[in-house]
Amino acid sequence: MEPQQLRLRILDTVCLSPPPAPAQHAALPLSGLDADRNALDVTFRTLRFFPPPPPSIDPHAVLPPAFEAALGLFPALAGRLRDGHVVVGAGTVPIVLAESGLSAADVDTDCPGSPLLDRLAPPEDGAAGTPALALQATRFACGGVALGMRVAHALCDGVGATKFLAAAALFARGQGPPEVAPVWERRELLGPRHPPRVATQVFDRVLALDGGVARCGPYGAEGEWREQQRQLTRECFHVSDARVEALRARIADEAGVKLTTFEVVAAFIWRARVKANGTSSGEVVKMVYSMNISKLVDPPLPDGYWGNVCVPVYVALAACDLVAQPLAATAALIRKSKQDVDDEYVRSYVDFQELHRHDGITAGTVSAFTDWRRLGHGEVDFGWGGPDSVLPLSWRILGSTEPCFLLPYGAGDERRRGGFKVFIALQRTAVAGFREEMQELLLQPQQQSSAGKL
Repeated sequence: MEPQQLRLRILDTVCLSPPPAPAQHAALPLSGLDADRNALDVTFRTLRFFPPPPPSIDPHAVLPPAFEAALGLFPALAGRLRDGHVVVGAGTVPIVLAESGLSAADVDTDCPGSPLLDRLAPPEDGAAGTPALALQATRFACGGVALGMRVAHALCDGVGATKFLAAAALFARGQGPPEVAPVWERRELLGPRHPPRVATQVFDRVLALDGGVARCGPYGAEGEWREQQRQLTRECFHVSDARVEALRARIADEAGVKLTTFEVVAAFIWRARVKANGTSSGEVVKMVYSMNISKLVDPPLPDGYWGNVCVPVYVALAACDLVAQPLAATAALIRKSKQDVDDEYVRSYVDFQELHRHDGITAGTVSAFTDWRRLGHGEVDFGWGGPDSVLPLSWRILGSTEPCFLLPYGAGDERRRGGFKVFIALQRTAVAGFREEMQELLLQPQQQSSAGKL
């Protein structure tokens, strides 16, 4: 694609304010999970593609007032992060309205490294005073719409962001506000105990303290992680439900326990990555995944809670053991790690963060996994159908710059009946070996690599 075809025409930038504006500034404290440095200094960017609306609906006219109404329920998203708080009362949220001469079909949403995709969302910007939320709505020549979002990860994860988008979608359809009101109460529900105490040894086994991390954060200085990015490529794989199910049934018998799709796929991909990287046999390798704890804590979080609701869960093995042992054993370890997560695990994790926040908490190099297949994407319907595609544009999560996302196909994608997508960051030198390992799980006919496409 020629460079001039990447140009977008910016029609307008609308500044949205929560109605009504607060009478005075308020500093709202973050929870212990919000203030985790894996999320605190990170902005997360996502992209959703929607089908063309009917001629009677102009998305550029519908979306700004819908988002402004939703901000009345989520005013912190118009705030600014400062010293472990979000300052509410003076900020606005920009929404860029743009158009492109391309058709949505010209955009390859199965190519996670595409520079065109990157242009369809607000740029990453971690400067002080940056709005906690920014939006971009791009209308294509075919009528399809791309909605890009950049949000401070300290305010919400994928679950909370979807609640905000779903509320805006209700207003767009004339059905808002949502039945369940948003709940803040972050320090009360997920703050540290007094005094903080760590009642589990699991964090001592997988986490360490590092002065460099204390100074620059878990992802390193900006120059460092951008240099890391140059060593990586982002790939998409199309995974077959039938093949995963056959593997799951086989290894569940070997493990003697029921296994979920996530446990099986995470074990398979973790092993495949370590093999493809040629990791030294004696090196301890770690995987980490995010686990929703909304109903595991005591008391359970209220349905309207929209802050970060996931804790990281770790599994560590010597590389030689991961490669040599049956896949069933690795999947069973992941399952066991999930079973160990309870209210005390969550409270101890929050307290560990509180005790060592300035000491540079790190897990070292980790393979990170996050599952987006059931985040309620279909609820984000602005009046002309849910998204055809949902994908991440940011790749710093859970202390890792090499994550793996499990993603659903859109409701209108016929591949939805047969499987799901895996977006993964890989060392460039490992791509060929990883692709060979993945053949066992792929949809047929074999999907080609997306490398080099736009």
